[in-house]
Amino acid sequence: MTTLQNTGALIGRILLAALFIPAGISKIVGFEGTVGYIASVGLPLATVAAITAIVVELIAGLALLVGYRIKLAAVILAVFTLVATVLFHNFWAMPADQAYMQQLMFMKNIAVVGGLLMVAALGGGTWVLGA
Repeated sequence: MTTLQNTGALIGRILLAALFIPAGISKIVGFEGTVGYIASVGLPLATVAAITAIVVELIAGLALLVGYRIKLAAVILAVFTLVATVLFHNFWAMPADQAYMQQLMFMKNIAVVGGLLMVAALGGGTWVLGA
């Protein structure tokens, strides 16, 4: 890989991790609200789901950031994001006044999944932990 490619891969990993790590932290800080939000969409075991989301976002997000087991971390985050997107941004089932914003969030998350799948397929460059 060239220096430009490695720089792009590093910046891309930082930007993707910047979505997940703060989200995991905010779920810890607002744990009861997170559990309530998960329960509000009808998911069972909301507390377990909240803990799972925190663990995935923090551990896989940090792995992506530092470059540890990047391909695995990217796949885990891609699956997590896809599932969360379908469950929490189901614009097709929303009232008209909420559908547009939920569709935007849905499409943003689908783009994030695409970026994560590219990382899973191509790797995170050579500037990674243990390179």
